[in-house]
Amino acid sequence: MNSSICNSCRVALRQSLRARAISSRRSNSSSAAQDISEILAKPSWSVRSLLPSVETTSTSSSETISSKTLHHLLRLSALPPPRSAEEEERMLSTLQSQLHFVHAVREVDTTGVEPLRAIRDETAEGIQEQTIGLEQLKDALANEEIVGHARRPRRRRGGLVGLVEREGSVDTNVENWDILGNASETAGRYFVVRTGSSVQAKASNQAQ
Repeated sequence: MNSSICNSCRVALRQSLRARAISSRRSNSSSAAQDISEILAKPSWSVRSLLPSVETTSTSSSETISSKTLHHLLRLSALPPPRSAEEEERMLSTLQSQLHFVHAVREVDTTGVEPLRAIRDETAEGIQEQTIGLEQLKDALANEEIVGHARRPRRRRGGLVGLVEREGSVDTNVENWDILGNASETAGRYFVVRTGSSVQAKASNQAQ
């Protein structure tokens, strides 16, 4: 029995398998899209669950905010008082809902949850990328020298060594600029600023 397959049979077999694979992918994608639509159509939670209902707002007495408290909060916030009784009622209702929302957030169990210190990448890779080590500071450290009895580091005058190596030159006007060049009056290495009576005394001396 010849086990080989003729060319026409081989082509027909390939087309049949390809059609089955495409049909399977289409059915899987359509079912996945249908599942996503069903999930989004029925939300499992809403922020409205943290807000009080109308019955709860009207019957709650332990959390009632008085008109005196409302006016006190408005004064602390430098806000104008309500212009009518209806506006005051709306403010009280809004404040009541906000207070209920805050209490609902406070009741969430956060045991074992580390507080969020900042909105940043706190993964191991992110922390490693943000960490400044000796490799990043080697140019600045190479430009320091130890001076004095206490052996304190001091920056050398004349530019950054690492920057010279990378760019070939440093603007000497930036490193050696005259600090006292624009001072109207100096005393040694310091500039003098005259205020008040000293300015008047200097003006009278110049007039004489």
